[in-house]
Amino acid sequence: MRTRPLGRTGVRVTALGFGAAGIGNLFTPVRDDEAYTALDTAWDAGIRSFDTAPHYGLGLSERRLGEFLRSRPTGSYTLSTKVGRLLEPYDGGGDDVRNGFAVPATHRRVWDFSAAGVRRSLEDSLGRLGVDRIDVVYLHDPDHHAKQAFGEAYPELERLRGEGLIDAIGAGMNQARMLTRFVRDTDVDVVLCAGRYSLLDQGALPHLLPMASARGVSVVIGGVFNSGLLADPRQGGTFDYTLAAPVMVRKALKWKKLAERHGTTLRAAALAFPFGHPAVTGVLVGTRSAAEVLDAVEQFDTPVPEAFWSEARARNLLAPGAPTPGP
Repeated sequence: MRTRPLGRTGVRVTALGFGAAGIGNLFTPVRDDEAYTALDTAWDAGIRSFDTAPHYGLGLSERRLGEFLRSRPTGSYTLSTKVGRLLEPYDGGGDDVRNGFAVPATHRRVWDFSAAGVRRSLEDSLGRLGVDRIDVVYLHDPDHHAKQAFGEAYPELERLRGEGLIDAIGAGMNQARMLTRFVRDTDVDVVLCAGRYSLLDQGALPHLLPMASARGVSVVIGGVFNSGLLADPRQGGTFDYTLAAPVMVRKALKWKKLAERHGTTLRAAALAFPFGHPAVTGVLVGTRSAAEVLDAVEQFDTPVPEAFWSEARARNLLAPGAPTPGP
């Protein structure tokens, strides 16, 4: 699988990346052997970009990913993690299901975008991952912590880069507005935009993507299936982690019928769409099993004909001006 440069750095990523929330027991448990088989399958398919976070399974995702990567040559992959939530030991028992992860509640999350918090978070991640440096570090969901994120967290990441502990700096969020501010007001190398540039939501198109292109900042797109509705459009499906509104279900079903008419699949179109914009460097897909990895790779390689995109524009399924991929 080809790699692409990340911003102005020497870091390169594969166009399709492995999102490791699933192997952190997102929603339901994943056994160790299932997680490692999924990672092996991704590696064998040519995927070399792996994204994790302390938030995912209270560190379980980082520990599993680190164990897997220890058997791979240093420099043969690109690893990203995130800062903004510290994991504090907790002995109150119970589980973490209310936060979305089927793991014991051994720790509690504490928001911290202070300089000291960012440094500690990175040091903790280095320990869980078993590495001495990380390719990309994202500020994770600083929606309600803007002052501290811009004033303390970002400058601390610059210092950590100067110390050689990280290579690239980014911000990862489920919104486009603050990511646009990061691109405009800082020297981030990359932003991870989840759910805001998909077949159902092109919120990143008016400002974030043009700004990123102008500033030479890479954009990685997550949530191309909008948490499930574009993978399996149906009543009762999920959109942005909640029950999908009927209007969104109808739109997703229109996309599915359009794909079928043109001999492709909705999942293939959802994976292909972001690459129509030149600012987009890659997409992240969350997978938790070998079967899901193989399906993602197959869909990623499935052609989507130009006639599909032409009809989508004619039917006003895309925002005006949304660029579409070439052949």
